[in-house]
Amino acid sequence: MRIASLVPSATELLFAMGLGDDVVAVTHECDYPEQAADLPQLTTSVIPADLPPNDVDALVRGLVQEGKPLYTLDEELLKEEEPDLIVAQQLCDVCAVSYEDVKAVAERMESQPKVISLDPTTFGEVLGNIRTIAQATDEKDFGVDLVQALADRIDDVKIALKDVGREAGPDRVSVAALEWLDPVFLGGHWVPQMIELAGGMDFLGLPGEPSRESDWEEVRAAEPNTVVLMQCGYDAARAAEEAEDFAPALGSLGAERIFATDANAYFSRPGPRLVDGIELLAHTLHPTLVPEPAVGAMIELDI
Repeated sequence: MRIASLVPSATELLFAMGLGDDVVAVTHECDYPEQAADLPQLTTSVIPADLPPNDVDALVRGLVQEGKPLYTLDEELLKEEEPDLIVAQQLCDVCAVSYEDVKAVAERMESQPKVISLDPTTFGEVLGNIRTIAQATDEKDFGVDLVQALADRIDDVKIALKDVGREAGPDRVSVAALEWLDPVFLGGHWVPQMIELAGGMDFLGLPGEPSRESDWEEVRAAEPNTVVLMQCGYDAARAAEEAEDFAPALGSLGAERIFATDANAYFSRPGPRLVDGIELLAHTLHPTLVPEPAVGAMIELDI
């Protein structure tokens, strides 16, 4: 089977299931695993690199209001690759090529590829996407094995944290997850569940609901013990660098610890590496209970 992935998380999932050799083209944002970066790229972004966060937000809002795309799709290249399956998404209007645009292109292709959309809003649905891909590729055994492996790792975290109560208290760390800093956006969808699984308590995010715009006053009122910066599209180094520009606001939150993370790797993309994110967050919140994970790191900021 020939597969075109128009979603970075889907690319990661396909490779994790052992289907990397079937992937013939990806997006310009598909940077994991390393083999994916060498594949033909079907998309480009209209957002210039290295804009300040407020400028990015304003440009994105303007394009969305005008009904203009944030990404361009190379239709000719897609036709040349002749995929049997195209994986897209409808969850986020600013995260990937429009699903409707993908469907329209697919209908014009002689091969008439199947188009599926992966749109998880909860952590359980992220795992459910594995089954969706397994069914679409007729690789159910791969899907079962991956789900079991991820579930076993989550169980290991739960066992390590078995004595941490489920209610707010000294053992369960209060966490504020910030997905953008100007304006402030609070982590939603699967992020609050990840925090809970990691032994934290999120008083701001809503499980299964989209990330929402907020302000520094609301975050300050929640009195978080720990602030985790997970700016969408950033790695840990860039998140830490941007944090310096917002040091007064971050410092005003009164948190004991502030961390910058690689959001792309561990929080933003609804793929298998969310389990890495849970392990990483659990160790950060409870270092004496959860061993340091094999991969990943958070940068603690001195603010």
